[in-house]
Amino acid sequence: MLARVARENLLAAPRGLVAGRVWTVERWLRQWLDLVDVYLRPTTLRGYREHVHRYLIPYLGHHTVAELGTRDVQQMLRGLAAHRTPTGRLMAPATIARILATLRTALAAAVREGLIAVNPAAASRAPRPTGCHPVVWTSKREQAWRAGGQRPPVAVWDTHHLVAFLRGCRDDRFFALWWLAALCGLRRGELCGLTWPTVDLDEQTLTVAEQVVCVDGKTHVGPPKSLASRRTIALDDATVAVLRHHRRLQRAEAEGWTADARGHVFTLPDGRPVLPSVASHTFTRRIRAVGLPPVRLHDLRHGAASLNFAAHDDLKAVQALLGHSSPVTTAKIYISVLPELAHRRAQATAHMLLTAARVKPDAGNSQA
Repeated sequence: MLARVARENLLAAPRGLVAGRVWTVERWLRQWLDLVDVYLRPTTLRGYREHVHRYLIPYLGHHTVAELGTRDVQQMLRGLAAHRTPTGRLMAPATIARILATLRTALAAAVREGLIAVNPAAASRAPRPTGCHPVVWTSKREQAWRAGGQRPPVAVWDTHHLVAFLRGCRDDRFFALWWLAALCGLRRGELCGLTWPTVDLDEQTLTVAEQVVCVDGKTHVGPPKSLASRRTIALDDATVAVLRHHRRLQRAEAEGWTADARGHVFTLPDGRPVLPSVASHTFTRRIRAVGLPPVRLHDLRHGAASLNFAAHDDLKAVQALLGHSSPVTTAKIYISVLPELAHRRAQATAHMLLTAARVKPDAGNSQA
């Protein structure tokens, strides 16, 4: 409805470059949000709206679309770089980059509509995001955390931590959820959207077909994050056994359900599907109960990537498991080299060098 009205308003307004000299950036941004409302994912639309109303309109809304220049965009970026959050922190470079990306997308639409000939945000450059790559909870990091609460921004458990967690949660109603997150690397929205018709325990496969996201208090069920995210995952014997046990418990519990059951794999006691926020909060409580270093539920996905890479040393296989469009994403963000793997590789490299060093003198003597 919003998109249709927005399109009608756009058609009724002055056309072409004339409109660009009349329309303010604020007017265009609001119109653009209405135009894209119907086909964007809820989380993407929420991000666009936040960027538009909180930053783009206050900084640039008073300009006309035609007069907006690269210099104006760069001035906004400098202002954002000096902006402090309510906690006193400077805005992260990654956040500034996302705001600029939203502006570029909105102005690219203005170019397509003929309001302007050139996108003034296309040549603008945001600060380079630094990023936080996951690190492993080594014994030294764990000691520092236990002594003074010092913790890395993003950290994953090693295999010993993961085993301790799974043992401590063996009787948890969400044990199978933790297991799938840790071994198969599913996103929490994918786990919450998983249904039994997409799980074939006889063929030992699981298909990621839907995900659950919550935006502004509303639950949305839709396709996975990207085309690559829709994937079929091969299950090992142990995972199949975990899921069979989980299904038996769920079927016994289902006799007393009051909610409308839709075949979700992970449910609350009354049959309602588990929401991502509930899964995360429950996960945090379980960690505290077991007494392990803190990680997020999403960090089990990081750990799954590292564990699978350590087991198979195959980046493409890990990419397919996680549902990434590019192996670059897998390599840059998700693979934290586990300490034992790093030591094995260091030993192998040294062995090659030392072997070559021992062989060379013999070879040289034989040639003399």
